[in-house]
Amino acid sequence: MVKAIGSRRATSPPKTYQPLEVEKPWGRFIQYTLNTPTTVKILEINPGEVLSLQSHNYREELWIPLTDGVMAEIDGELYFPEELEPVFVPKHSKHRLSAGDKKVRVLEISFGYFDEEDIVRYEDKYGRTKDELIEALEQKASNW
Repeated sequence: MVKAIGSRRATSPPKTYQPLEVEKPWGRFIQYTLNTPTTVKILEINPGEVLSLQSHNYREELWIPLTDGVMAEIDGELYFPEELEPVFVPKHSKHRLSAGDKKVRVLEISFGYFDEEDIVRYEDKYGRTKDELIEALEQKASNW
């Protein structure tokens, strides 16, 4: 069961993450990591699309929306973070991102051992869960 948190306003996940913000004469900078092994990606999610519901055994993630309109699901709760509002994803938590009616961009910082194979998929609209892959292989084998 997925439960929405707030109306359309984000509520921080159980473990919050506070980046370092430093004011400068020209504006400010926001520092998310310092001398920490990380993997950094920018995710672009097309309108109406949703990533698989997944978890990781070896890494935690920090999502920083670069645009408004991001929906984050973490352990059955929905969050609607504003632009630059960090969302922390603990190791082993079931999570996913999705976009509403416009393309969204999210900066993803992974902490810990990063491997694209460290994904346990529970739901996936593209047929990439373990059961769906086994079924596809069995189907292909039966056609030989």
